[in-house]
Amino acid sequence: MNPEGDIMTMNSSKPSPADITSMSARAIAKAVAASTLTAEAVTEVWLDRIAAVEPSLHAFIHHAPEKARAFAAVAPKGPLAGVPFGIKDVIETRDMPTEYGSAAYPGWQPCRDAPVVHLARQAGAVFMGKTVSTEFATASPGATVNPFDPKRTPGGSSSGTAAALGAGLILLGLGTQTSGSTIRPAAYCGVAAIKPSPKLIETFGVKPLSQTLDVVGPMARDIRDLALLVSVCMRRPELAPDVLAPEGDLPLQPMGLFLPVHDPVADFAPLEKAASVLGSVTAQPVPEWFEAIGPAQDDVFGWEASIALATDRDLHWDKLRPLTHEFMERQAKSTFAGWQTGLATRDAALRNLAALFGGADFLITPAAPGEAPLGLERTGPATYNIRWTLLGCPSVTIPAGFGPAGMPIGLQLVARPGEDAALLRQAAAVEDRLRAAGIEARPSEA
Repeated sequence: MNPEGDIMTMNSSKPSPADITSMSARAIAKAVAASTLTAEAVTEVWLDRIAAVEPSLHAFIHHAPEKARAFAAVAPKGPLAGVPFGIKDVIETRDMPTEYGSAAYPGWQPCRDAPVVHLARQAGAVFMGKTVSTEFATASPGATVNPFDPKRTPGGSSSGTAAALGAGLILLGLGTQTSGSTIRPAAYCGVAAIKPSPKLIETFGVKPLSQTLDVVGPMARDIRDLALLVSVCMRRPELAPDVLAPEGDLPLQPMGLFLPVHDPVADFAPLEKAASVLGSVTAQPVPEWFEAIGPAQDDVFGWEASIALATDRDLHWDKLRPLTHEFMERQAKSTFAGWQTGLATRDAALRNLAALFGGADFLITPAAPGEAPLGLERTGPATYNIRWTLLGCPSVTIPAGFGPAGMPIGLQLVARPGEDAALLRQAAAVEDRLRAAGIEARPSEA
């Protein structure tokens, strides 16, 4: 994929479908604004792509081609003008059903958009449909398969958005994360994503799981497109890639390589290879107290989810899937005292955050234990995500090549809370270095 995908550099005066699908979101928006492309032409190309691939991928729970055509026909304007877009099924939309990945809410139609959806719509994004979520964004997966190997999970809970991006069916999309639901599927599907600092993207209109942990997770095919989407979702134009990370030789700030050594099943070799091309990356020790954050996240998540899902547990139990039953039964054992202890553990860890980063501005760590595992019954462990989620540290998945089974590998770059802009700028610089070394993951040709 041409990283910038500037239509003016293409060989044909009239771009082919292959030309258009090779373009970045930022290039499409610029071309639509300049009238060198129409949103209608772009939309038809992507609808054709979806028609060819979606029957075997199952990334969408609700595909809306006529709504996409109607919106594109009004010549949308804005920073996302004409860009094909997917929305996770736990995020409310006024013109498409929101079923939360569950048979308990068949065809349920909200009366308004979630604020983050409204911002994307106002920015000109063309909604292709609602993407598959695990049930209530918890454990039980939908029908989506990995675009690089249909026998493997795409990850979850933002399964459909990650798979649609990885298969080249959309250019931008929204996921959510409470544990690892954005960062991990992005890694498994070879795309970029951010778990932002809490409260920077509005979560109203998103199916709640944990008031402490829930975030909306923007997703894209590369980091600069990701920055473009984040700039819209946060209403921060200074995060737009032309301002934040213009094409060129961006400097790298100090990074630490943070590799927990206790995991016997993780494969760190591809990550270490990627880190080796980034210059001076210092190995950071993993302190014992860092491990305690995992159980603390379980305690916080468990108590808050038991409250957030109480209505669904009591009124819709018979309509829910077995893995959701298991999840709810596990969360029901959580206690208020455990929640308090979990938050106290988090607060103590935050006081040690400077020591954790050492002299580094950012930490490189796995986005997942390795390649997407075989099987579709589970979505893979969130081992390398849950601690950063509890700490409120923003993190980004950067595509970092392929593992020994030919599946994508993701590098997770982590910053201190609130440093989202600096994180995106550093992520763009890292992605540039990896691409220059031939380390990247391109959309599947499935």
